[in-house]
Amino acid sequence: MVVPKVEHELVVLLGATATGKTQGALAACEAAGAEIVSMDSMLVYRGMDVGTAKPSPAEQARVPHHGIDLVDPSERYDLQRWLADAEAALDAIRRRGRRALVVGGTGLYLKALVHGLFEGPPVDLKLRAAFMARSDREGGAALHAELEAVDPASARRLHPNDRKRVVRALEVFAQTGRPLSELQGQWEAAALGEGARRVRLVGLERPPADLEARIERRTRAMLAAGWVEEAVRIRADPGFGPTSCQALGYAEVLRFADGELDEGELVESIVRKTRRFSLRQRTWFRRFQEIVWLPAETTEARDLVARFGWS
Repeated sequence: MVVPKVEHELVVLLGATATGKTQGALAACEAAGAEIVSMDSMLVYRGMDVGTAKPSPAEQARVPHHGIDLVDPSERYDLQRWLADAEAALDAIRRRGRRALVVGGTGLYLKALVHGLFEGPPVDLKLRAAFMARSDREGGAALHAELEAVDPASARRLHPNDRKRVVRALEVFAQTGRPLSELQGQWEAAALGEGARRVRLVGLERPPADLEARIERRTRAMLAAGWVEEAVRIRADPGFGPTSCQALGYAEVLRFADGELDEGELVESIVRKTRRFSLRQRTWFRRFQEIVWLPAETTEARDLVARFGWS
């Protein structure tokens, strides 16, 4: 287990996608002379600008940003790499005597930054290949049923179609003889004990109907701004890698470009998936009882600055 440092309080602005984090963070950081460290798993990819709602060059010029445009879409970028990059950025900001605000909605990144990184046993590539082959032959439901027999807590948490995480949970049990949920529980207990990182978590939220309307408006605006052309260009060069291909909406945009969806089907599919994604984000955030929730539609910069403790 990698336990995070505790010398400085960590200040985080979080919320579901399309909540309005970017504008809130910009205004607060301008008022307080702070810098932004991105906590978004897809903003790390160069060229994936429109489809990830990446802060524009003008917005990035207003406040220094870190954790954006780090790798090409063809490269693999994972949690461990992000955690190292985020810690380096936070340390550099502190050395300059500046304040840092972590901004984003990737729940797993938040968990690693606050509680540390649960690494588990090293990946056994042969064992993983065997489970993947079984999944291809027998289907995801069969592996999920096996996980339910040995690790019911993980099975309840994971959907049968989440093959990557179901296989990882089975790998851990095969390697250690202990359920992944049990090992993670011990990790969290240790991380929350003495030496746990001090955090100040502020969340922005909107009423569900308002958020859904914003998601649809933003989807249409992103498509009008060239999302399709962006996705086609990236597919041609340098290509999507194993992690960037998971970015929300890009698969549907490429299906539209290939004539497999009409415009109405494209918008409906992206909005539906984004809505489900925002629900998953909010489920993740419920794990953090220390989050102070504020209504995004009425929050001003001075309110955020006060909540961050930047008096």
